[in-house]
Amino acid sequence: MSHCDPAVLGPIWRSGWPAQARPVGFSPHPPSATLFILDPYPRGAHGQDLLPEPELGLPPKDCPGPLCFEPSAGKSGHLQAPEGGSSQPGKTENTVTMTTSHEPQDRYKAVWLIFFMLGLGTLLPWNFFMTATRYFTNRLDESQNMSSVTAELSKDTQPSATPTALSPERTSLSAIFNNVMTLCAMLPLLFFTYLNSFLHRRIPQSVRILGSLIAILLVFLITAILVKVQLDAVPFFIITMVKIVLINSFGAILQGSLFGLAGLLPASYTAPIMSGQGLAGFFASVAMICAIASGSELSESAFGYFITACGVIVLAIICYLALPRLEFYRYYQQFKLEGPGEQETKLDLISKGEEPVANKEEFKVPAPGTQPTNQGHSIRAILRNILVLALSVCFNFMVTIGVFPAVTAEVKSSIAGTSAWGDYFIPVSCFLTFNVFDWLGRSLTAVFTWPGKDSHWLPSLVLARMLFVPLLLLCNVKPRHHLAVVFEHDAWFIIFMAAFAFSNGYLASLCMCFGPKKVKPAEAETAGAIMAFFLSLGLALGAVSSFLWRSIV
Repeated sequence: MSHCDPAVLGPIWRSGWPAQARPVGFSPHPPSATLFILDPYPRGAHGQDLLPEPELGLPPKDCPGPLCFEPSAGKSGHLQAPEGGSSQPGKTENTVTMTTSHEPQDRYKAVWLIFFMLGLGTLLPWNFFMTATRYFTNRLDESQNMSSVTAELSKDTQPSATPTALSPERTSLSAIFNNVMTLCAMLPLLFFTYLNSFLHRRIPQSVRILGSLIAILLVFLITAILVKVQLDAVPFFIITMVKIVLINSFGAILQGSLFGLAGLLPASYTAPIMSGQGLAGFFASVAMICAIASGSELSESAFGYFITACGVIVLAIICYLALPRLEFYRYYQQFKLEGPGEQETKLDLISKGEEPVANKEEFKVPAPGTQPTNQGHSIRAILRNILVLALSVCFNFMVTIGVFPAVTAEVKSSIAGTSAWGDYFIPVSCFLTFNVFDWLGRSLTAVFTWPGKDSHWLPSLVLARMLFVPLLLLCNVKPRHHLAVVFEHDAWFIIFMAAFAFSNGYLASLCMCFGPKKVKPAEAETAGAIMAFFLSLGLALGAVSSFLWRSIV
């Protein structure tokens, strides 16, 4: 594809093209912005491809000949060949006129909003599940402590992810619930994220994403039903752990597939996934605070969490089903299947809402300068290109989960006394503060992306976050046995948490945005899946290191 010299184009016009093939309004001296593209693939007698292209639908029905072009704007003319075919017998050459401004726009930010909704749907169900942790522990205690159930259900003074202290009223199952839950969440998350790095080549994208969303929806429907069903402690414990394994297994496949899907689009389209995930934590924190303020029973609050999660998942499914209908998404999706040259020749049909059809051989004959896309790409080669960013996102989350919430949720207010602030201190200063600033950090990458993907500042800033560990350990964490309290006032803790959360969201989002852009477009989905695996690896390593940091205090 190249610009045509007007001086050369005149003789071609006069001698090489029949009069019937002249486009309306065509000048022997076209502007320099006019492009000419040869279509190397043979067509049938009526402008249809010899073999239908799978997944792209039917050919346009209004195309009368092998040379058929109608710009999306509707202002240019039509380019058609005579019925007899081209000027050279036995050889079909399609010449198409296109403007240089061929890239479609994301109208109304529809694709951006859909990816935001998918990110929200990825983590909001699990965040609501975590918020209802006290409901699960109270259900486990119910059989032996009926006298204390009413009081426990009406109070939610501890955050959901905080390991509660063992008391005489608690059963052994409720005492180990948080530890077993963490184990049942992190191991499947890590394993299935790793598995997704290979599954995405064998299982279609729609099956992985829709299948995961539907599976998580069914799990939450069952969980909501079980709120109204009485079960003994042991069966309830086992069923809950099985649900946690399923949620995180399908959640890992869903998250890895979404990051791989976003890798096909411009780098800024990974940011809405990260932003949606950050907003999920914010919603869960607000729900926790509202439950405390209302004084409602935990069973009622938990039922509301699970039903809300079901509604969000249904909305995410609808958004994903609408995604392939958007021109902007279809344009970039083509780069996974073919070279940029072939993509440009099909853009105008896509912009009209029609699905172009191509010969199946198109997938076997790559465009000049491109590699065959039906061959597997070396994961090792891709990992070499994104290793720095992958290790950065891993270390970033290892630092974050190492102290949040295992250490931060144990901080006590030094100014609350007997006031209500004591009940709201952790939900507000720990969970709400973290989720708000983490969301702001993730969202900032949509408009500001410093440092760049090849800058040494990015891994340096990730390593610098290690400074937050001693700062938070020296806050008013209770109980403590080894370290002295240096930052006792509540304000210190809130400031540290805000900076800690903002840096986590911003740097993690940058790493996830830049990872797929370090490789070729056809390898972007694999790179996105690998980045999601390292993100999960950081979460798992952070969960293990949290025991170390808590013991140091």
